[in-house]
Amino acid sequence: MGQTRTGKNSGARNGRVMMHLDMDAFFVNVELLENPALRGEPIIVAPLGPRSVVCSASYEARAHGVRSGMPLSRARNLSPNATVLPLRGDYRHYSRAVMAILNDLSPYVEQVSVDEAFVDLTGAYLHGQDPVALAQHARDRIAQELSLPSSAGVAPNKLLAKMASTGSKPNGLWVIPPERVQEFLDPRKVSDLWGVGAKSTEQLSRYGIHTIAQMRAMSLDWLKERFGTAQGEHLWAMARGIDERPVTIEREEKSMGGEHTFEVDATDAQEISAAIRELSLNLGKRLRTAGKLAGGLSLKIRYSTFETHTRAIALNVPVDSGMQIASLALEALHADGILVGQAAPRPLRLIGVRAEKLTRAEDGVQQTLFDSIENRASSRSMQTGSARILSAKTISIQWGGGGAGNSQRNGTHTGSGIRLGSGARLMKNGRWSEVEHVMDAVHRKYSQESLKPASGVASPQRKAEQESEEGKRG
Repeated sequence: MGQTRTGKNSGARNGRVMMHLDMDAFFVNVELLENPALRGEPIIVAPLGPRSVVCSASYEARAHGVRSGMPLSRARNLSPNATVLPLRGDYRHYSRAVMAILNDLSPYVEQVSVDEAFVDLTGAYLHGQDPVALAQHARDRIAQELSLPSSAGVAPNKLLAKMASTGSKPNGLWVIPPERVQEFLDPRKVSDLWGVGAKSTEQLSRYGIHTIAQMRAMSLDWLKERFGTAQGEHLWAMARGIDERPVTIEREEKSMGGEHTFEVDATDAQEISAAIRELSLNLGKRLRTAGKLAGGLSLKIRYSTFETHTRAIALNVPVDSGMQIASLALEALHADGILVGQAAPRPLRLIGVRAEKLTRAEDGVQQTLFDSIENRASSRSMQTGSARILSAKTISIQWGGGGAGNSQRNGTHTGSGIRLGSGARLMKNGRWSEVEHVMDAVHRKYSQESLKPASGVASPQRKAEQESEEGKRG
């Protein structure tokens, strides 16, 4: 079941023992359960499509340079003989099963992704149990009960446990006793430290620092002077294997969002706006389901050249409304010149919307992001309402149905659902959040199709055009 690498004992520094378990090529190995004949061959798991990216690759494909997040087209060029499998497995089922096994070891399990988790084994160690044996027992159960390989690291803290599990891949177990921490760290590259990215690695290399031992030789003052107080202290601590973070049973989401990759580089403002609205509505629903409010937003833009930018949008009031999020996002795109009129001057490959600085909705009453229409000066022309961000710009919100007649805009049934059009009356007093909470209740009782914004429902004319086009393609 893989190799176990350890020292003289597995005792804890300051009484702490942490384990990090990471499933090996999780998506690939779940797919192999249905395709065992492919075992040992280069395999790529990715959704099919012209803009698909790699979700996971077997170690045979990785040997050719294939990595997660890489465009599938490039992965095919690097490993032309690789078998590409679409995402079909029940990954959530296997993820839950793995976490259940880990919870049998300790009540302190912090799941950090679908296929990895930290486990605090301190209690078991203090009661005389061997944490190495426990880690191996968990790996054996995962292999026997789920037929999946995994790797693990056991160490005095999360930083070292994570590095140990990474170093033990594939299908191994690496133990770092307290007295051998520096022996483990010193010869390694600074980039091996969890959280040291390409930018910090490049900065350190300018000073001739390539290994952790070389960084450890630098004083705290030297690091703080060149990297800032927080980052300098962080680098100094990591070089000595210091990490006091506890295992957190309930992880507090700090952000949530989504991305949309266009099948063909997009320049049409309507197509880009539709993607923003869909992402924003989904994001608003996720926020409300989680009982969260977004204190800030960010946009991600990737051009056809793969040049990528992010743009922060600060809010003076937290939001959980997808319609508000979409309006702010679209205003930012126009303000930055990413959308000009009915077109994008530079073709877009990908666009993303993310909610950040999340707070619990129950911690306070959400104030309205929108000014009251009734309180506006009558001389000021308004279409639907306005929102304000910290830049003090006033954003006009236009939500609703292109191509639909006025008779279809105020709750009249059309097709499969009720259409909420530009909705000036619903916008009154900034009540979009309330409207969307009501929509959530309707969706729970009936279906997602029972009620939707006008922009999500094609007009009869547009629907006929789409069906005609689909008929021609068929």
